[in-house]
Amino acid sequence: MNHLLVCALVTLGLALPAHAKKETKKAAAPVSTALKLDTAKSQIDWVGKKVLVDSKHMGNLKLKSGEVTFDKGQLTAGQFVIDMTTINSTDMEGKPKKADLEGHLKNADFFDVAKYPTATFKITSVKPLPNPAAGQPTHEVTGDLTLKDKTNAITFPAQVTSKEGVTEALANLKIDRTLWDVRYASDKFFKGLGDKVIANDIDLTLKLVATK
Repeated sequence: MNHLLVCALVTLGLALPAHAKKETKKAAAPVSTALKLDTAKSQIDWVGKKVLVDSKHMGNLKLKSGEVTFDKGQLTAGQFVIDMTTINSTDMEGKPKKADLEGHLKNADFFDVAKYPTATFKITSVKPLPNPAAGQPTHEVTGDLTLKDKTNAITFPAQVTSKEGVTEALANLKIDRTLWDVRYASDKFFKGLGDKVIANDIDLTLKLVATK
């Protein structure tokens, strides 16, 4: 009887450390973290230019919702919704034609926001950049931009920083508006426009702020 009791205690003694080690390893497993977009602090700035004359307009767009996902401290995924109805022209503040320009941007010549009130961007891959200098992009981001029911992949460098539970992403990029069927005054589709030609590329500055 005593021999059986000793054997049982030895077996239990061997099993417990192994079980504890297994539990410790399980607890240390990395967990993905999803952060919600702070729509009050996030926005997209845009600049559109004419081709033959020194003329441009600029403004911004608000974001409706979104989130980014981190795994082992690295950005791995994310998506956000752009509220196209918020498009405005900041360079026209205080000018009588501000409302006319913004109305034109919202109508069917450009973004047709009554029919397409939102646009979306979904990250499909993220590549950390090697040895980024301070203030420089840290990642190469690729994702699908859906605008006016058309989806195209875009890739751009982004600077991603995290501090005290707040993550910020900053990026400068260009998109060819005609890929999303925004054709107004484009020399790809219309001839004889002269100095009224508007550049196909739109400059965008993306600022995202996300918190737990």
